[in-house]
Amino acid sequence: MPLIQTSLIWVAYAVCLGILALIAAIFVFTYQKPGERTVIVTVVAVFTVFSLLATLLLLPVDIALTSSTTDRKLGAKKDWANPNAVDDIVYQLKIVYYTLYSLDAVLCLLVVPFTYFWYEERDEVAAEEGTQTVAARLWGAFKYTIAFVVLCLILFLVGFFVPVARKARDEHRDLDYFKDLLTENHGERALTFSIGILITLGTILYCLYTAPGLALLPLALIKTAPRVSAPQLHATSASQLAQNRERQRQLEMRNEGRDSGLDARDRRELESLVREERTLVRRERLASEREGTGRNFFVRVAMKLEALFRPITLLAGLLLLLVSLVVFASMLITMIDKLKNSVCGTSCGYLLGHTKIFQPLNYILTLTSRIFPIDYILFLLLTLLFFASSVVGIATIGIRFLWITLFSIRPGKTTPNAMLMATVLLTLMALALNYSLAMLAAPQYATFGSQTFCDRPSHHPDQQPNCTEHHSAVRACSERAENPVARMVCTPSVGSTFLNRIMVNFPFLGLINFYAQFAFLGIFLIVFVVMLFRVPQLDEAADDDDDREAEEEGLLASTGRRFGATWQDLTGEPKGVKRAQDYGATGNGNGGGEAAAAADRGTGDHGEEAAVGSTEGGAGRDSNW
Repeated sequence: MPLIQTSLIWVAYAVCLGILALIAAIFVFTYQKPGERTVIVTVVAVFTVFSLLATLLLLPVDIALTSSTTDRKLGAKKDWANPNAVDDIVYQLKIVYYTLYSLDAVLCLLVVPFTYFWYEERDEVAAEEGTQTVAARLWGAFKYTIAFVVLCLILFLVGFFVPVARKARDEHRDLDYFKDLLTENHGERALTFSIGILITLGTILYCLYTAPGLALLPLALIKTAPRVSAPQLHATSASQLAQNRERQRQLEMRNEGRDSGLDARDRRELESLVREERTLVRRERLASEREGTGRNFFVRVAMKLEALFRPITLLAGLLLLLVSLVVFASMLITMIDKLKNSVCGTSCGYLLGHTKIFQPLNYILTLTSRIFPIDYILFLLLTLLFFASSVVGIATIGIRFLWITLFSIRPGKTTPNAMLMATVLLTLMALALNYSLAMLAAPQYATFGSQTFCDRPSHHPDQQPNCTEHHSAVRACSERAENPVARMVCTPSVGSTFLNRIMVNFPFLGLINFYAQFAFLGIFLIVFVVMLFRVPQLDEAADDDDDREAEEEGLLASTGRRFGATWQDLTGEPKGVKRAQDYGATGNGNGGGEAAAAADRGTGDHGEEAAVGSTEGGAGRDSNW
């Protein structure tokens, strides 16, 4: 029975790994620029994203395995869960944890930088002429990667020789769990220090990218919904553009024989038509992009799925908004609890011995952990929410150095070097997210899950008390349980122990990571309030893109829903396109704009557009025409 139970838990994790591999591949292929895709960059990016997601999703497996050793109703170890069996489970988890953490560090600090320099070393001209060899390219990439090799050695050596926090040990001799976190093993201390430094760096990025993304993602789903379908907009724009050019040809032919050229009225009309033509060309290009023209397969499928699920996008956005607010409240409650009730305060990074304030997210996960895999599914969805928020944050802000944008991350337009840089940022943010989820979002769940112990005196030191007739004496496991029986029954998760060991052995890292969470919550709150009154813009890479997105907001972004537009986006067929009135019917210089407005009125039952000849339609602005 115990073998079957633990095997099923590992099988569930293996199935989850398959789903994570698919998510990583879809993410990379969706954001990569098709014309510049390379095999080595794609493989490294997919494998790195898969590795970081696998690290995040190991915690529920850890909790399920350690909780399976305890009978929750009686608060006692199961018959098969002798110390050797428990040690075997913990040892297996340690191997997997240390392997994944080490893999994340190697990928982030060595493999991805080497791949980045390998891509940058490619010389198209030299490659065509055959003067650039593979060996020369390898040496060029390795030459720049040496700096990262030195960085890894420095981190390992500092962690190897840095002293442990003996002051904290002396101040808390009575807390056995706390003393177990302080390690004298130099190799383990070097690994924890290196991962702790990466978590601290990731926490900075986590505040700058994940916090805005967590606020932006649900509001973007709620506020961004087009009233005009892309096929309808494309057909209408093409019809108006053809009429515009026909009217320009008529004006030019009318004045061919005049020595004085165009008269004042015709000149004003022609100038208005030229400005209008620029807007129509830009609008037609925008509609083509919204239809997926020139995009890869995954982007086109995503667009079709977006149109298919558009009627429930509002509900999904509201649900995500509710979850985001619950996460915000839960993290804030835990931080207040740590400040008031921490075991050792600043000397151990505000380690919390026992949660004393009700926390909703922690309660939900602890309650569902009684029935595996309900908590695993919830934790998977929560992890994907934070991962998607990190991606949205990077896509919105871009990869910057201060105010200078280095790379833009956009679906179907991300270059290989930008993809690799985004992968490094996501890896660091995932390590910070691991700390945030385990230590703040659900600390009790992440440490002991649903484990309990019988809070009654034991007649013998090695014998568990019996709560068969005393169910009221069954207590939830905690680090600060006074009854020594708790230490015999409760097994803390390996993941929480590893993270606590980092914060206790290196208190300065614990302080930075703890207080940075206030910055995370503050940035989330600011972005959330701002985005309540502003339509989100995700791509601000160049001036032309700014113009195009500004026009998209004016033409397409609206909270109104149109099932007709959804159906046309799915089928790709516009309906009801009518020809505008003749341009010659106008009697002033704004005739082109009035004719365009008439064309827009011809499609009024599919959505509302500004007259293209007016300033609201974008006429007069610069474009690439």
